Amino acid sequence: MGFFSKLRKGLEKTKGSFIKNIETVVLGYANIDDDMYDDLEAVLLTSDIGVETTDYLMDMLRTGVKNKSIKDTNDVVPYLQKCIADLLNENAESIDSHSNAVEVIFIVGVNGVGKTTTIGKLAKYYKQHGKKVMIAAGDTFRAAAAEQLTIWAQRTEVPIIKHREGADAAAVVFDATASAKAHGIDILLVDTAGRLQTKSNLMEELRKMARVASKNIAGAPQETLLVLDATTGQNAVSQAKLFGEVVPLTGVVLTKLDGTAKGGVILSVKRELGVPVRWIGVGEGVDDLRPFDAAEFADALFDRNITEREKEENDD
Repeated sequence: MGFFSKLRKGLEKTKGSFIKNIETVVLGYANIDDDMYDDLEAVLLTSDIGVETTDYLMDMLRTGVKNKSIKDTNDVVPYLQKCIADLLNENAESIDSHSNAVEVIFIVGVNGVGKTTTIGKLAKYYKQHGKKVMIAAGDTFRAAAAEQLTIWAQRTEVPIIKHREGADAAAVVFDATASAKAHGIDILLVDTAGRLQTKSNLMEELRKMARVASKNIAGAPQETLLVLDATTGQNAVSQAKLFGEVVPLTGVVLTKLDGTAKGGVILSVKRELGVPVRWIGVGEGVDDLRPFDAAEFADALFDRNITEREKEENDD
């Protein structure tokens, strides 16, 4: 099964609780009126996308009607699909490195969201695409964090830099960046502690790690990616806001989109945080984490352009 097919299958519960309800409301009206707006708003508010994102989509719909982009109820769902794709595509960037230097990527997130697994999958993805990858076990606070990362390093056959439990995380980063430069590494993935409850300590630790990284590699870290668990719904948005206060984020990795009815949270994360979704995960397999494609996601969510997407997969 190709990734688009997995994405469609993974979003089935979200489609059932979000898209199908929108379509049901629209089908119940012959004309666009205030009652239809009210019913649509109610569906959006109960779809775990948050108040701010609901207001945004309703404003976009009213604008579409006003400027004649939406002529009748048949145009509502396709217009919503375009709005969602445009929203998710704002500030989107390639995940490819933009320089010849080592690309240092900090991975942040609370414990339990799948940071370790995400790092392993990212290592596999980049290695498959011809990059030389290294992992740095920068979470020296959590027991067994380095051991778990070591298993992923062995599985993906990439080197790992680690110190003893309780060591200075910045020292790990110093050794890792120096080693990465010396060995011609393209991508250095740095794990970080997830103890957000001690926000001030975490902030200072991350700042120190960043300062140390930049001493060995100018401009590092080039990326700071926040890992979020889609099954937590609006709690993921709260986590994103808190981490956004602690450290400047360049992107989000949204895991466990498969099997949850709360996939619409991806809209809230993008709208309320203003940070692009860079990667999405739709399964437990090592290849089930991929760069985020807004148009592909919208097609999978709305069951559109299926034949063309599946043909592209077969051609690949």
